[in-house]
Amino acid sequence: MIKQNLENILKKLPSEVTLVAVSKFHPVERLMEAYEAGQRVFGENRPQELAAKVPEMPSDVQWHFIGHLQTNKLKLVLPYVSLVQSVDSFHLLEAINNWAASNNKVIDVLLELHLGAEETKQGFTESEILALVAQVCEHIPSGLTCVRIRGLMGMATNTDDMSVVEKDFERIEALYNKIKALGVEGFDQLSIGMSGDWPLAVKHGATMVRIGTDIFGPREY
Repeated sequence: MIKQNLENILKKLPSEVTLVAVSKFHPVERLMEAYEAGQRVFGENRPQELAAKVPEMPSDVQWHFIGHLQTNKLKLVLPYVSLVQSVDSFHLLEAINNWAASNNKVIDVLLELHLGAEETKQGFTESEILALVAQVCEHIPSGLTCVRIRGLMGMATNTDDMSVVEKDFERIEALYNKIKALGVEGFDQLSIGMSGDWPLAVKHGATMVRIGTDIFGPREY
């Protein structure tokens, strides 16, 4: 079933868009089914679960962290991931940079834009992201020498109204294109779209989609 689900998605997904298999709450056995079907990029959102799964999976898996990351959990995540998609505050960005500096690494990150109507959502505002990027473009020293801002991440409003979702994607696409036009080195990733809305995300410039249920089925708690 997982193999068939992946094949069905990949038939429709443009080859230049990265499929991130959201594997949170699913056991390693199901991840291995996806791996054996050719999937190599997996997204986790809980530090302890990620750290437990890494040694159980093949070494060529690329792990992305896609959930809210507390600064006291960095050591469970940063040694293993190729990308932190969900950097939602300057405080977290600084903490990642400090950890990376202490461990002689450079960490690739996406800045999470607060999209949608939910007050509980994490993330930067457009103006905060533009201010951060301006520092990079103008070579203003920020001390962030061990993080590399690769792009933006966002989650649309949780609604069945696809016109609302599309407006959210239009908003983040516009910000992404504005920053791209500034010529920020290495800024080339837009992670939007999940199981219910990824075709719309692709229409609005997604370079990564984060799909869980359409691959693995309902979560196992």
